[in-house]
Amino acid sequence: MCVDMGDTTLVRAGRPSYTSYERIRPYMARFTENRWTSAIIPALLIHIPIGTVYCWSVFKQLIADRLHASPASVEWGFSLAIFFLGMSAAFAGPMVEKNIKKSALVSMVCFVVGFAGTGVSIALNFLPGVFICYGAIMGIGLGVGYLTPVKNLMLWFADNKGLATGIAVAGFGLAKAIASPLMEYLIGTVGLVSMFFILAAVYAVMMFVGFLLIKRPAGWVYDPATSHVSRKTILKKPVFWGIWIAFYINITCGLALISQEKDILHDVLRAFPQYANLSPAKFAAAISGIIGLVLAVDSVFNTAGRVGFSTLSDHLKRRETVYQVIFIMSIAVCLLQIFTNSIGNALLWAVLAMLFLVNAGYGGGFSTLPVLLDQHFGTKTVSTTHGLTLSAWAFAGLSGNQLASFVVAHAPDQAHRYAALIPVLTGLFVVALISISLVKYLGDRNVTKAVEDRG
Repeated sequence: MCVDMGDTTLVRAGRPSYTSYERIRPYMARFTENRWTSAIIPALLIHIPIGTVYCWSVFKQLIADRLHASPASVEWGFSLAIFFLGMSAAFAGPMVEKNIKKSALVSMVCFVVGFAGTGVSIALNFLPGVFICYGAIMGIGLGVGYLTPVKNLMLWFADNKGLATGIAVAGFGLAKAIASPLMEYLIGTVGLVSMFFILAAVYAVMMFVGFLLIKRPAGWVYDPATSHVSRKTILKKPVFWGIWIAFYINITCGLALISQEKDILHDVLRAFPQYANLSPAKFAAAISGIIGLVLAVDSVFNTAGRVGFSTLSDHLKRRETVYQVIFIMSIAVCLLQIFTNSIGNALLWAVLAMLFLVNAGYGGGFSTLPVLLDQHFGTKTVSTTHGLTLSAWAFAGLSGNQLASFVVAHAPDQAHRYAALIPVLTGLFVVALISISLVKYLGDRNVTKAVEDRG
């Protein structure tokens, strides 16, 4: 027996009716099987949590104080996280190619366990545990999670690959601006250890929803014959190493400058007349708001660079042109500093131009990389080639800060020690420009050869 109530059939006895479900199933499919819910939203749900690795500066001093360790020794937690990010990405490519659900789940488990484990290690006053949990375990989650959504976005947005990857990678860049105030609030209200536990739970929910939503487009099937490529084959190609070198230098220079931002601004603002007679404590209090504002604008430029440069790549014949623009822009603002001595002469506008534009290029280098690799190696193997190239991030994470610290510490004139860093960065950007120009030349030559072979 059943009672018919218009569109809905209530079953009292006998075989159930699924009339209502059948009616709404097309709408459910439309919601769950489109590029926003299957690609963009899960990418952001994965990238925003893992992007909080850049919130390290919020609590690194607190960890050092709690564990009675030097800030320099604690700093290895962040360096190891970036190193394991790059190296895990280098080896996770085939897994992402075969099973995107599996890679999303692995990322969630490693990241959440590592993040929560960091809180446990702090509670136990165990510094090696911080290195293991925040550095190694969470770092693996970072690498796998960073790589997981990229190819999926390129498949769903075949006509706007740059824009799609730019939006997702922007989530990684925006994570610091989103999470830093929340972390500071939680530390002030519930304490450092509880902050790790609470956010681990929040990130677990976000990444699990991302795991449930993420899926390949209908009809896409993994084909080992076309999707598998030997790492040795990739590593033998000069084009790969040209891209790797350019990517490595862009990250190294970006990290080197970012690591010294606060100190550079401190020296420039110290020369302003209104601050000249203030005590160190009053001076620090007076400029804290200015530095905070500059760092916030930095984040905006970083994010804008991620979206803007990758979107620009969609409208260019050769994706290398975007990197050429980034490096020429970075060289120009560094030369502006050298010729004006903007740090020594306290030309704040020139210093800000350098910081903001190098930050934009730093972000743009990340978001444009997948589409550049797609151009040279094809979409079918992009997870593998992208992962291998991200190994440059691992080594840049170890060398960027150290390069800046070494140059500043050994500057001949310690009164202008931060200005000594800029010529070094300029030289590296020139090398990167040469490297990516050679990649473009090789790409053009291969295209010409292919046309001649067909003719």
